[in-house]
Amino acid sequence: MPDTAPTPTLDALLPADMAGKAETIGVNKAKMATVPMLVLAILAGAFIALGAVFSTIAGTGASALPYGVGRVLSGLVFCLGLILVVIAGAELFTGNNLIVMAWASGKVSTAQLLRNWAIVYVGNFIGAFATAILVFASKQYLFGNGAVGTTALNIAKSKVSLDFMQAFALGVLCNALVCLAVWLVMSARTSTDKILCIVFPITAFVAAGFEHSIANMYFVPLGLFIKSFASPKFWEVAQIAIADYDKLTWSAFFINNLLPVTLGNIVGGAGLVGMVYWLVYAKPKTK
Repeated sequence: MPDTAPTPTLDALLPADMAGKAETIGVNKAKMATVPMLVLAILAGAFIALGAVFSTIAGTGASALPYGVGRVLSGLVFCLGLILVVIAGAELFTGNNLIVMAWASGKVSTAQLLRNWAIVYVGNFIGAFATAILVFASKQYLFGNGAVGTTALNIAKSKVSLDFMQAFALGVLCNALVCLAVWLVMSARTSTDKILCIVFPITAFVAAGFEHSIANMYFVPLGLFIKSFASPKFWEVAQIAIADYDKLTWSAFFINNLLPVTLGNIVGGAGLVGMVYWLVYAKPKTK
């Protein structure tokens, strides 16, 4: 008797199937127990921070390159962060904005949605912030005769110098691309597929200078640690003055950057990607 079992396929899922998969994953994420969710969120914050570490190194000395080339290089290596989140398994606030698809279908309650976002956001902050502390403690900022530290300071300074609406808009654009990367991953059958789905959207958002709230939980605190606690040797070797970074403060971090960027990330990820694809592929059809 011939075997009638379906033939395994490596073909990518089509968008309608991706929407169903996204809803199933969203339900599982929303109903996860608190401790595993928090631990995986801490890992995600650390993973994104590691991508930021790589990006900072790649961007150090990149001023010798044409502007666009240097930005693309920094974006390409930053992909490490989301690759680790997706392949190793972790809970990332910006990607979890896609849980709105399951919420819109009534499979996840508003309380479950907000619980996931809150726990994951806090966990991401812990992971990214702890990584910033560890990187500062390693004195990596002294590498390259202080060039790495100077790059970190300039990144942090540029982020807190944004006005509210600019930071919000950059956050919207950023998480539209991040959630598009996560959406594309829904189509993937293999780890290689997933990595390829991640590379171009993530490279694009970094190269374009868009703002990612979780990455900023590493970038800005590291700059603040260097400004506040770096040895006098650093300022001497790097040939920069601490007065040049007077606008780099904790209040500027939270008010000028993290708040508007987080709000923008939610609009870009949940609104422009999650809800749009739900409306097209997952909304119950009316007769």
